[in-house]
Order: sequence, then C-alpha cells, then structure tokens
Amino acid sequence: MKVYTLHHPHEMKQEDFPPISIALGFFDGVHLGHRKVIQKAIDYAKENGIKSAVMTFDPHPSVVLSAKKSSVQYLSSLDQKIKKIEALGVDYLLVVRFTSAFASLEPQEFVDQYLIGLNAVHVTAGFDYSYGKFGRGKMETLPFHARGKFTSTTVEKQTDENEKISSTRIRELLSQGQPGKAARLLGMPHETEGLVVHGEKRGRKIGFPTANIDIENGLLIPSPGVYAVKMNVNHTWYDGVCNVGYKPTFNDPDQAQLSVEVHLFEFNDSIYGENVRVQWIERIRSEKKFNGIDELIAQIEKDKDSAIEILKR
Repeated sequence: MKVYTLHHPHEMKQEDFPPISIALGFFDGVHLGHRKVIQKAIDYAKENGIKSAVMTFDPHPSVVLSAKKSSVQYLSSLDQKIKKIEALGVDYLLVVRFTSAFASLEPQEFVDQYLIGLNAVHVTAGFDYSYGKFGRGKMETLPFHARGKFTSTTVEKQTDENEKISSTRIRELLSQGQPGKAARLLGMPHETEGLVVHGEKRGRKIGFPTANIDIENGLLIPSPGVYAVKMNVNHTWYDGVCNVGYKPTFNDPDQAQLSVEVHLFEFNDSIYGENVRVQWIERIRSEKKFNGIDELIAQIEKDKDSAIEILKR
C-alpha cells in the first residue's frame, strides 16, 4: 500500500494516480462499519480492474472546528489506522491534513481538488458522510458535484443490537468498562500502544512486578479498574492482568495521576524503554482501596486467577 500525506493546497495531479475507487471517512478504529465502506470500494476496484484507495484525515476535524479546546480520545493512532487499512488490501492511502484552510473548501472545491483531481472514478462513503465547508456536502449532493466524472455508492447504516456501529458508541463502551462489547463492534480487541517507563516499583516488592505503560498521547484508555489483557512485547503476545487507576491504597486521590500497570504471567524480562501494545479483553472489577498490603495481595491473586480464566476462553 502506498501512503501519501496531502497538505492543502496539495500539489498532486490527476495523472499521478491510476483510476481509483476511493472510500472516504475518518475511520477511527477501523471498526466493522468502516470496514464495510472500505470493502465496497475494494470490491468495485476489483470488479472494474482499477485500484482501490482510502482517504482519511488527521487530526480529527473536531480538533480544528471546535471553538473550545478539543481533546479527542482516539481509538487508534494514525500508525495503527494505516496498518489496519493496509491489512484490508487497499492499494493507496491518502492522509489529508485537516486544517482550517482545508475545512474552508466549498463542497464543489473539495470534490474538484480531492476526488476528480486525484482521478477518482468511483467514491464510496457511509450514509452520514459530509464534506466541504460546514459539512454542506452530503451523499445526496455528491452525484451533482461529481460533474459526471465519477459514480458513487452510499453504504447504509450498520447496526449491532439495533444501535449504529460507530466510533462514538465504541468510545462510550470503553469508558463504561465494557471492552468485550467494544471488541465486537471493532472486530478485534481495543488496542493501545505505549512506552514502558519506570514506576514506583511497589508491585515488584509484593511479588507482582508490573510494567508501567505511558500510553501514547490521545489514545483512549478504558475506565479505571482491573482488566484481563494481552500485551505484545518484541512481537510476542503475553497474557496478563492490568490495573488502570489512581492506586488509592497508596495515594492521596486528590494528587494521584492515572497509571496503567500490567502484570504479565510467566514473564521476568526487563523491558524498560520498549514500545508495547496492550489489548483490552475484559474488565474484572472496579478499582478499590484496601486496608493493607495483605488484603491487596490476596485480591491481586484473585484478579490473576480471574484473568487466566477469561483469557483461556
């Protein structure tokens, strides 16, 4: 897959691309609804002997368009998104830098410069996709703006249990401590990336050494609690149990900072400075304050047993 980053105004020409069938969307998480849209674009490309493409945007439009300081909690980093889209078999990925100038394009200007101008002959997007200044361009208006240069497909709403499959819904589920339900909509467990950093080393002292993960900025961390997880270290997956929270047994809640600490089973290597990936499988319990170290140790043993049972399933 060839990846292009486009800054407005871009300098690409129509002849820089073969005829392409392109899917449009932000695609945070590349969930099952997104995959339906992308697959339609791929299928059209295969059926018509042309190349497939995806156009996405960075950062999230709300970061640029919101009057308030917006901090989006992403389901995937740009790098994760690229890997997921590549795994679907797409030929080209166009990452458009979302800026105020780009957002000011009229719908016809967006179509002329970013679809017709990049040799799109077929365009696929979800039923609620909008484009151009103030989102005035809709899928209903796309055939008009196409000027007869491309055809289009609108993908209907994808649902699960009568609710729309959306990045917003997945974020809600993770914020409610329901990674299992979120995984069903994502098509795989929610995954975060981060760097193993030095922590307070309390876990090591009580027999449960943990990797303190500095999660990549902007990625959504599930709500505080204890989780069964899998962690990828140096291209190998290990089972573990993770505590997300403020460690109330040890810290003043008013001054504590959120931490993500993973205890891996049957793992003793030193991994400080390693980039790791954490997959969130199932929440075991909420975070709580214990009356002492012995009570904490007993609970960690139970949590470990619970995680082992969950991960066996």
